[in-house]
Amino acid sequence: MLLGIIPARYASSRFPGKSLVDINGKSMIQRVYEQAKKSKSLNKVIVATDDERIASHVKYFGGECVMTKSNHQSGTDRCFEALKKMEGSFSYVINIQGDEPFIDPSQIELIADLLIDGKTELATLVIPVDSQDLLFNEGEVKVTLNENKEALYFSRMVIPYIKGIDKKEWHKHFTYHRHVGLYAYRCDILEKITKLKPSALEKAESLEQLRWIENGYKIKVAVTHHDSHCVDTPEDLERILKSMPK
Repeated sequence: MLLGIIPARYASSRFPGKSLVDINGKSMIQRVYEQAKKSKSLNKVIVATDDERIASHVKYFGGECVMTKSNHQSGTDRCFEALKKMEGSFSYVINIQGDEPFIDPSQIELIADLLIDGKTELATLVIPVDSQDLLFNEGEVKVTLNENKEALYFSRMVIPYIKGIDKKEWHKHFTYHRHVGLYAYRCDILEKITKLKPSALEKAESLEQLRWIENGYKIKVAVTHHDSHCVDTPEDLERILKSMPK
């Protein structure tokens, strides 16, 4: 049984209230919810929030919502609290980012395929990097993989360094990937990682998934070619609105 959880909080340093912002007639959280509901792999989809405005809106459009504490440090922690409040038995939780209104259901299917045997501890998605600008954009998290399609490291910097090649050409000589913020957690592992203390690498890069790797957990990776366009700032939203068909 797979549970899809969409963490959504009202507070955001760069874009407060973005979950409720209108995108051509629908709020961002409604668009994420409706896209997630299209997935055939998910047995249930809920929104986990700490804000009554978001909760009321989710109920208004017919969605299911769970109230969580306001002091969670990450979406992972919020997912675990929401899981504990659910009735029924689930084997995995899929954390669906509440600021990706155009997530494709096929991406959820892709990550769900990694969970079939029940052995996968954690999973996520990456997308190939096809330009120098994206590669050297420190807002884009890059991921290096091993031969088993497991994450070796996540960084805002470019890894690996290619010796003897102009940096402008690096993306043509190595298959770089950037992170797509969709996570799957086996439920017993989700409980364990929420009890871990922040790690040195996590603090350095400000990336919680490094805490899991530092503590020996394996993150399986699947490659998607669909860019779901994360909305972090009002400028991101403006760019998306301009690209949408009239």
